[in-house]
Amino acid sequence: MLACLPALAQRHVQDSCKVNGRMRHFIMTIPSAGLKAKAPLVMCVHGYGRSDNPANPADYDLDPVVEREGFAVFYPVGLRDTTGNNSFNVGYPMQRGWKVDDLSDLCKMARYIQKKYNLSADNTFATGMSNGGEMCYLLAYSNQTVFKAVAPIAGLTMRWMYETMKPVRSIPLMEVHGTEDRISEWTGDLTNKYGWGAYMPVPLAVNFWVAHNRCLEEKTDTIAGKDPTNGHYTICHRYTGGKNGTQVWLYEVVGAPHRWHSPDLNVGEEIWKFFSMYIKK
Repeated sequence: MLACLPALAQRHVQDSCKVNGRMRHFIMTIPSAGLKAKAPLVMCVHGYGRSDNPANPADYDLDPVVEREGFAVFYPVGLRDTTGNNSFNVGYPMQRGWKVDDLSDLCKMARYIQKKYNLSADNTFATGMSNGGEMCYLLAYSNQTVFKAVAPIAGLTMRWMYETMKPVRSIPLMEVHGTEDRISEWTGDLTNKYGWGAYMPVPLAVNFWVAHNRCLEEKTDTIAGKDPTNGHYTICHRYTGGKNGTQVWLYEVVGAPHRWHSPDLNVGEEIWKFFSMYIKK
């Protein structure tokens, strides 16, 4: 077991492991100074359909935060689904009949990475965009104990999750979502008119966790957009006072489309701000 990895000129390391009889590949991002023993771990799950380089750290803005704060990130590569697209199984109609259990696979991958790289089992978190955001909601609903908080970006709660799953655990949750998202609609799609499966409106999906976590107060502020010419800005809804200190944050990116919202705000910084509240010393 590694107490500390040596300094690396290349901080992105390709790795793989076998879980549930399948080889799963991932990319690790490691600080150039190396990892301290029991450093935190973040999983970042990519969106649907990319086959060229689906788990690409350059698509996100976590690297500078990794370098400063000294945690590790792993980017799992989705398997090819029944349509040939790299994805994670969250029950989309096009995934019907696909037997891959990504919920189990990702939890086991995280356990493997914790052990191999000597990372903290108490301080492991999950974020992801779009399909990866849906995976974060599935983790929250599933009562798993590997990931201590989740931060879906442009993510959705599928209607089947909302209606059939029975979460017991309180879990901190942060969602960042554009109000002009035309792929993962802010207003939801309860009748599956867009073909991704029925899903809940974003405010209702987040408010489920506000109530489930028994949050008591809402605090709201605004972050100005990075680009003053496009009119985008972020309304931050922070729900506090939940069970066991849990909070729920909804970042409503006004005017923004479907994307990892680094053109609008420092998403990686905001995610780490949220996760770091739940670091166990």
